[in-house]
Amino acid sequence: MKNIAIKENHLYQKAYRQGRRAVGKTVAVYVLRDYAAKRLKKENPEKQFVNRIGLSVSKKIGSAVERNRAKRIIRAAYDPLKPRLRTGYLIVISAREAIHGKKSTDVQRELERAFSSLDMLTAPSGANKQTP
Repeated sequence: MKNIAIKENHLYQKAYRQGRRAVGKTVAVYVLRDYAAKRLKKENPEKQFVNRIGLSVSKKIGSAVERNRAKRIIRAAYDPLKPRLRTGYLIVISAREAIHGKKSTDVQRELERAFSSLDMLTAPSGANKQTP
């Protein structure tokens, strides 16, 4: 299933202020329970809870080409972890300056570490936990 994006600025701000945070060398991850998860579950054709994801890459990273490359790397690193994540959350992933020259496998390892420290990973063989 395609990622559902966070589009409103107030949701980014809420995740930054109230969410739990895990910071690594290349990315910082903010996680907050999504209070609109039940409404989104009803609208979802599969009738499952979903995570909404937001990517934040500042101009400190570099030009538009470098920022877009950083977003592609983060998306490629997030996709294999998506089935193992708990659902019903707002997830904001913010790139840090050390992402220059990194590959998606490096970022994936760091995302996995961050999600495990935030208690977002389920058992590898189990189904997704539905929390809200």
